[in-house]
Amino acid sequence: MNEWIRLQEKLVPELLPLMEERYTILKTISQFQPIGRRALAEQVNNTERHIRGEIEFLEKQGFIEITNKGMFVTDSGKRVVEAYLSLLGKVSNISGLEKKMKQLFNLKNVFIVPGDSDQSEDVKKEMGEQAASFIMNHLTANAIISVTGGSTVAAVADYLTPVENVTPLLVPARGGLGSHYEYQANSICVKMAQQLKGSYRLLHIPDHVSHESYETMKNEPDVKEVTALMNQADIVIHGVGSAIKMAKRRNSDEAILTKIKNDEATGEAFGYYFDREGNTIHKVNSIGITKEQLQQVQLVLTVAGGSSKAEALSSYFKWGKIDCLVTDEAAANKLISMQK
Repeated sequence: MNEWIRLQEKLVPELLPLMEERYTILKTISQFQPIGRRALAEQVNNTERHIRGEIEFLEKQGFIEITNKGMFVTDSGKRVVEAYLSLLGKVSNISGLEKKMKQLFNLKNVFIVPGDSDQSEDVKKEMGEQAASFIMNHLTANAIISVTGGSTVAAVADYLTPVENVTPLLVPARGGLGSHYEYQANSICVKMAQQLKGSYRLLHIPDHVSHESYETMKNEPDVKEVTALMNQADIVIHGVGSAIKMAKRRNSDEAILTKIKNDEATGEAFGYYFDREGNTIHKVNSIGITKEQLQQVQLVLTVAGGSSKAEALSSYFKWGKIDCLVTDEAAANKLISMQK
């Protein structure tokens, strides 16, 4: 529904102002009924001549009834008044949030879905759908797409569909992390490749290894092939995590946890932990896209939501590259409030 209204705004830009005007007239009649045309014109700050056509439209649709005493809102009209704020009113608010996010954080593309993904899986699914739509509109023939793990990035895969004359190659941006296989970068690569009718290469190593293991693994032929493809990625799709939460998921030792806490790391992405000012606090030993390589990627899509991710996102804006943000209303509201 939100995507449909966005499309209407682009193709028929006069539609939303007209809907808002008719809603205002209908709501005003509801508040002051019975009300005459002249009094209505004064209340909505317009001319009788202008609102005459809108009154005729509302009556024809069965939203109002015109009597000798004045105009009344019908039951159908009352339902429209009640539904408006929960639908179009919310979308209008979302559009305002998107504009504010672009201005405050100097972001090129921002898409916000209503709700809080911390509280609802449906909101996370909507974020996935929005991100998938953006990706499909920016795919080029033989594009290389690199993805991280996580439940939010996994939600993107569900909504991808084949794009004509495009056969992308999917590669993980990192090794595996956690016990949920379906949320690991490898499994998301496979799912996305299947959805897009593309191909994939996988990275069969843990996300976090010892220094000795790292030095050995990075020279393995299969690993070298995938890391080379990572370096050629046209699109990177990734999430952002809270620093402490991600460190605990990696079963980091006490020394690393203490460093992250003491140095006030707030966010994590690509195995890097960073503070509020975007300074790198710690980097795990892992095979994956580096911060320097990220700067060379043509399109970096960040997908993260929930009020709990606001601080991590704010830090990431200063630390990493971002060309498009897909988030939710709760995260956006908290991010904006943090700037006051």
